[in-house]
Amino acid sequence: MALNLEKQLLFYGSYHHDPVNIGIHITCVPILLLTGFLFGTNTPAIPLPTWMTIPNLPANAGTIACLIYSSLYILMEPVAGGMLAPLLLGGTAYANHLTSTYGMKANYIAIGVHILSWLAQFVGHGVFEGRAPALLDNLVQAIFLAPFFVWMEVLFAFGYRPELKARLDQSVQKEIERVKAEMIAKKGINGSAKANGHAK
Repeated sequence: MALNLEKQLLFYGSYHHDPVNIGIHITCVPILLLTGFLFGTNTPAIPLPTWMTIPNLPANAGTIACLIYSSLYILMEPVAGGMLAPLLLGGTAYANHLTSTYGMKANYIAIGVHILSWLAQFVGHGVFEGRAPALLDNLVQAIFLAPFFVWMEVLFAFGYRPELKARLDQSVQKEIERVKAEMIAKKGINGSAKANGHAK
């Protein structure tokens, strides 16, 4: 299930179908990922031989996390993951550069931007989706897979894999209808329980 692209995209899509919320996530999720990598650049790097050293990509927690994320994304969808991996590596190299150049000042700015990005996403879900974020139902999806699905949203907008996009749109619509029906049924049960309680 973890590497089943279509099932994971269906789960993600059922929480992110409002255009404004999608826009918020396309803006904020990459920021969250890169500021997360920036926090990891503050950890001590594993000493490597000179021939294995790449400028601005020391073997610290930020670089290692970037390599893990990139590998997972390539396993999930080789073409889309292969296009995203260089962007992640470039972002991580820049995060390492910022940390080595500006030290804690870079971290303080990153913490503020990180918090604002999380808050914007909660607003997107509460105001525009009318549903709690996926974070509350699937932590792995929210932390580990969301950046890749935001990337897929961008690729879909440019016409990437239209048959997959069409299947997902249908499946997401059915899932949203199912969730709405469950919520209505739940409200109906709670409402009748309260009415029965008052009647007694």
